[in-house]
Amino acid sequence: MKIGVVTFPGTLDDVDAARAVRIGGNEAVALWHGDHDLKGVDAVILPGGFSYGDYLRCGAISRFSPVMAEVIEAAGKGMPVLGICNGFQILCESHLLPGALIRNEHRKFVCRDQRLRIENNRTSWTSTYAEGAEVTIVLKNGEGGFVADGETLDRLDGEGRVVARYLDGNPNGSLRDIAGITNERGNVVGLMPHPEHAVEDLTGSGTDGLGFFAGVVERVFA
Repeated sequence: MKIGVVTFPGTLDDVDAARAVRIGGNEAVALWHGDHDLKGVDAVILPGGFSYGDYLRCGAISRFSPVMAEVIEAAGKGMPVLGICNGFQILCESHLLPGALIRNEHRKFVCRDQRLRIENNRTSWTSTYAEGAEVTIVLKNGEGGFVADGETLDRLDGEGRVVARYLDGNPNGSLRDIAGITNERGNVVGLMPHPEHAVEDLTGSGTDGLGFFAGVVERVFA
């Protein structure tokens, strides 16, 4: 598959995401925030960083980048889209996913290996994992606390749209220990931890994140 990796001003992890795509056996295609087309890609990754310096709110300006008009349209037609950390924030700002990400409850940036439980393996990005699998993936964020109103949280839980939850302690105050969610269709996924930093043993973080890049599927499971 050809997987586009978008670079915004302030993006930090685009090179890492592209490398993870290649290690996962797919072709990485560089996309720029000012692009008006997606260059024929089959899927898109919005990587982590501090797009536009996180001014206003994290992801609030990036949501209006020209490339996001294309991403929003493509996602509506079923294209797989993965937002990692800042990319998750952009997806929420774009209303492709519900809720919002706010400042960590302890008011400090967190950077550590984080255990997660994969709770939904029926999305375009999680099909290689067993449901309930426990993995360790790098977490690094200052505004990673997922919040939503009670009705939205109940709907995410009831519809099985929580993709991953934090284990061994909540690192940022995310409600119901939510680390990642998906849309109703299962093609759009937002994940606060960074699977692209856990794709090869060389980095010392293991390979638990590789599944997000090795098993991308265009068809969402029924």
